[in-house]
Amino acid sequence: MTRSVIVAARRSPVAPRGGALSRLEMHELARPVLETLLRDATIHPDEVGEIVVSNALGAGGNPARVIALAAGWPDRVGGLSIDRQCAGGLDAILLADAMIRAGQHEIVVAGGVESYSRRPLRYRTHPDGRAPEQYEQARFTPWADRDPDMAVAADALGRREGIRRDEQDLWAIASHAKALAAPPPLPELVTVAGLDHDPFSRALTPAHCRRAPKVCGDITAANMAVAADGAAFVLMASERLVREKALRGVQILGGCTLGGSPDMPGLAPVNAINRTLQAANLRPADLQHAEIMEAFAVQAIACQRGAGLSPHLVNPQGGALARGHPVGASGTILATRLFHALHEVPGHGLAAIASAGGLGTALLLQSN
Repeated sequence: MTRSVIVAARRSPVAPRGGALSRLEMHELARPVLETLLRDATIHPDEVGEIVVSNALGAGGNPARVIALAAGWPDRVGGLSIDRQCAGGLDAILLADAMIRAGQHEIVVAGGVESYSRRPLRYRTHPDGRAPEQYEQARFTPWADRDPDMAVAADALGRREGIRRDEQDLWAIASHAKALAAPPPLPELVTVAGLDHDPFSRALTPAHCRRAPKVCGDITAANMAVAADGAAFVLMASERLVREKALRGVQILGGCTLGGSPDMPGLAPVNAINRTLQAANLRPADLQHAEIMEAFAVQAIACQRGAGLSPHLVNPQGGALARGHPVGASGTILATRLFHALHEVPGHGLAAIASAGGLGTALLLQSN
């Protein structure tokens, strides 16, 4: 089987729901990113074999097909949409990798898009004829007592791992500080609707954190990521095509998704990270870069410590706490940032994310 190579990676800015990107439908968020992505890779739309799109909060259907048509791609590009919640953006890449390795396609675009602002209202019906009941969080297990609210689960994780609120707040403060210190323009960003930066990053202070509204226990509005809108995509090609076109890229070494306890979803990435590194015969010390999802500061800390990652390698330009969390796109945002980091400092890079229901996904990349 051939290996796959990421030859281009781009993302939109990430804006909190109700903000600068709130008027855009999913395909309108995705289109400028896709146009720039193909231009970066010098690939014509006629050469694309498939697109895999992660989306968690949309109205269903097949967003990938809508996005491909809106981008002006050939009708034959069918589009494959997936929903693995937060993990979907990395899982889309792993699916595209499998397609290329199996010889189905030589060029696949993979990524995620989420418009939290434009998500549809959801209602649960009842068999006894009661009025439909609106809900925010879908069911992630068949057991009500093992299907916690994500903030409740994050607070329980902090208590289990002994991660205090002040540690969580310091992580969040550092995430914002690193994001503000990153030199503009960020190489992965595409201007969308006139927005050319992540507007949520700010000079967060301990005083701000102390005043932040409490969500649950030690979880506050300051140490959890805000709901957001955004899109991110990577263009992947077979090794043969990369050689033929003399493209520069970052190789996918491996990755996996593993399930863990649905009660403690924040720890699920640890096993996925460990298995991915072991399969590549690598140790955490062999990594040059790591992008870990910051849906909650406590979850990022638990994964960093549990996997034995150096804190200095993790999210060097800030994470989702300083941007926001466009659920279906967040995993691909991690991979996009990793792609550009590996162009600056070659070596091995890891991206990892936790997902509701107790899932963890890890992706391992290498550049020379």
